[in-house]
Amino acid sequence: MRPLLIAALLATAAPIATGAAEPLAMTPHKIAQWKPVYGRVEARDLVPARARIGGTVVELSVTEGDTVAAGQRIALVRDDKISFQIDAIDAQLRALEAQLERAEAELTRGRSLVERGVSTAQRLEQLETDVSVTRNQIAAAQAQRAVALQQSDEGEVLAPVAGRVLTVPVTRDAVIMGGEPVATIAGGGFFLRLAIPERHAADLHEGAELQTTSNGSVIPGRLVKLYPQIEQGRVIADVEVEGLDATFVDARVLVQVPVGSRQALLVPQSALIRRAGLDFLRIRKGEVEVDRSVVPGATVTLDGAAMVEILTGLHEGDMVLVP
Repeated sequence: MRPLLIAALLATAAPIATGAAEPLAMTPHKIAQWKPVYGRVEARDLVPARARIGGTVVELSVTEGDTVAAGQRIALVRDDKISFQIDAIDAQLRALEAQLERAEAELTRGRSLVERGVSTAQRLEQLETDVSVTRNQIAAAQAQRAVALQQSDEGEVLAPVAGRVLTVPVTRDAVIMGGEPVATIAGGGFFLRLAIPERHAADLHEGAELQTTSNGSVIPGRLVKLYPQIEQGRVIADVEVEGLDATFVDARVLVQVPVGSRQALLVPQSALIRRAGLDFLRIRKGEVEVDRSVVPGATVTLDGAAMVEILTGLHEGDMVLVP
């Protein structure tokens, strides 16, 4: 190790013959200061599909992970009492129709008797009232039957939105109450929800560009909403990411959030020389060139080009030779 280090130091101090390279004057550049946080994949709409009536689940056609369309039937709840009510109303309707038939026949007979002077007008009015009352009773029974039929149709549990089924808390043949959720559906797309320490609240603004790391690849995103209420010392924010991997809802994704800026010296990647485990930059000093040992930092993008930040070993005004 010691001979290699001595050789590297000698190489640093020794002048190098001038080569065909372009000098680049070092000036500080403003770069974003990034704060790594974890975001959680969430659905924009998280809606429960609820049973509208109580009864027994006789059909369940979805399971966790299924994709459904808005209005699609995902379950069927049956209440046997409703069918009994419809049968009772049908029987009541048949009796009322027979009663109406008899009342109309009595009315026809009463009119003929009044025309012959055998019956009175008061009796005729009573017969007309009987017919009107029976017709109204039939109309009321028909309305009750329509209500019962509607309740029977409401046994179908429909998907309120298009999306993916996250949870199904019931099973077939289970007894549920009206309003109880049969499934929870995530729809409307997915986004990232962040919880950022409140000390960075002043540096955050809607529309800021940021970076997410998903499946080993860096994907740009945009901060679309900042919530005004701070929860447990953290600012809540929503981030939209195109092509976000939403295979697992509530999965955590690494996000780099811009929380300010700083000055840095940047050089092209091609300017770095790797030798004996150390990194060097070729600096022009007057008429000669020397190799100077530097400590490189992270790679940043400046005007569409990849640049390397130099942490130590380089100063403002130095002339770096770039091949």
